[in-house]
Amino acid sequence: MSYNIRNGNGMDNVCNYQRIADVINKAAPDIVAVQELDSMTNRSGKKYVLGELATLTGMNAYYAPAIKHDGGKYGIGILSKQVPVRLKTMALPGREEARMLVMAEFNDYIYCCTHMSLTEEDRIKSLQILKEFVSYCKKPLFLAGDMNDQPDSEFIKELQKEFQIISNPKQLTFPASKPKVTIDYIVSLKRNMNGFTVKSTEIVNEPVASDHRPVIVELRMGK
Repeated sequence: MSYNIRNGNGMDNVCNYQRIADVINKAAPDIVAVQELDSMTNRSGKKYVLGELATLTGMNAYYAPAIKHDGGKYGIGILSKQVPVRLKTMALPGREEARMLVMAEFNDYIYCCTHMSLTEEDRIKSLQILKEFVSYCKKPLFLAGDMNDQPDSEFIKELQKEFQIISNPKQLTFPASKPKVTIDYIVSLKRNMNGFTVKSTEIVNEPVASDHRPVIVELRMGK
């Protein structure tokens, strides 16, 4: 799953972490890339938001702060049922705010979460950094997150030279109340695609909990 939760603030301007957790629990994914997360900010009542979600979902939390914000930090993270064998983070360019990538490696695959810059030039630079970052990977590798660009954009076209979009880009993700565009994706590294097949893809019909709808891809691993 990939889910930009807007820090739990829904389209009704109500902050409700339980509502986000309910969306995740109903889908029951093995792993979730989560974007727009506060940690110990004043606006979040000094709560570690990803930790709150981990408690409510029974999953493990791995946080990657991107910027200092409102007395705390703001960034992205991963929720997973399994404990990774390795974690790594990397800063990505973003002139309006710094961006991050977090990678969780498991025995059978690697899962990365990011939230790309609003600026196309920075997204393109991020892609070059990402290509170098994953160049050593031998396992199936997945990248999930809010890419801040649409399927026909130059950035997504460039992304597809190395990565295969395995979510359905025709299924719209934003804004949640009445989606008009697709900017949230799950993709896989093309050269390491052996070992899994895509069973199904879904955009969860959740119009209120966040301003984005969550993206789900179901995979079958093995031959």
